[in-house]
Amino acid sequence: MLIANFMKIYSTECFVKKYKNLPQHLQKRTDKSLNFLLKNLLHPSLRAKKYDETRGIWQARIDQKYRFYFLIEKDNYILLDIKRHK
Repeated sequence: MLIANFMKIYSTECFVKKYKNLPQHLQKRTDKSLNFLLKNLLHPSLRAKKYDETRGIWQARIDQKYRFYFLIEKDNYILLDIKRHK
């Protein structure tokens, strides 16, 4: 059985600004994580989970120190922010 994923990614200005301020190696890791997200929300390296149930915000892993935050609206991932993880 073939399962197609037609999700699209959109970025907020906040996300783009934070992404551009990341060092190049973290931008590459972010790109890799976003590719995993497009292929499979449940990819093990993302460790994606609901971050804020009330507002529907999800969190996924870039590396041990950084996470990105996003919404899922219909067939779209809306990238909100990138933050350093405590």
